[in-house]
Amino acid sequence: MSDAAQPLLSVKDVTLQYPAEDRVVTAVHRLSFDVYPSERFVLLGPSGCGKSTLLKAIGGFMAPVAGEMTLGETLITTPGPDRAFVFQEFDQLLPWKTVLGNILFPLVTGGMPATEATERARVYISKVGLEKFADSYPHTLSGGMKQRVAIARAMAMEPEILLMDEPFAALDELTRFRLDDDLRAIWQQQGCTIVFVTHSVTEAAYLAERALVMQAGRLQQEITIDQSARDDGFRSSRVFAQASAALSQALGFNHESKQA
Repeated sequence: MSDAAQPLLSVKDVTLQYPAEDRVVTAVHRLSFDVYPSERFVLLGPSGCGKSTLLKAIGGFMAPVAGEMTLGETLITTPGPDRAFVFQEFDQLLPWKTVLGNILFPLVTGGMPATEATERARVYISKVGLEKFADSYPHTLSGGMKQRVAIARAMAMEPEILLMDEPFAALDELTRFRLDDDLRAIWQQQGCTIVFVTHSVTEAAYLAERALVMQAGRLQQEITIDQSARDDGFRSSRVFAQASAALSQALGFNHESKQA
């Protein structure tokens, strides 16, 4: 990344709070970071550290009580088509629509002509390898296939930034690895900007160009991972091991003892 590159997303001194029974919970406290165009940026931390709340705020679904977030030069105050979400839940698809219908829906409702929307939807169905399932309904698909559809739907909108909230956390490890591979392949083709939330150290080490490690709503450490030399054996490489160890240490536990 060039030193002269301008950030696409800027989060400046943001504090996020929400009510819970008889108290107010501070989910994020005075957090600042930038995300640059075409970057894979990972928010890593344990459950309850505020990373999903932060992603919702970036999506425009809640407002900071302090600080501000901007996308380009625009202050984020509401949701918009410049940001697309992929969630963890398998039921994020419309059960009464086919794979093609699910991907078409936001395009057509957003005003795109049906012919153009269908062409674009089929392109993204192909990118996630589901051409043979275009006319299938969600209840006939595996969990991994449903998440592929959700990714295709989000990317077909061609947003400025893709927000992914632990999209593979509920899947078995092998399927998760494959979808991480698919996501990297799509990113290489599209050059899209991704903010990806996870609590998995190994997933963060594999996907992130930069990872923001969070603890209790605060920045613990920001770690840059060298992704320039990648091959099929990256998960067994020294770079991957070093990145995993650095992320584990930032979270406060010993990576080597955990892997033993």
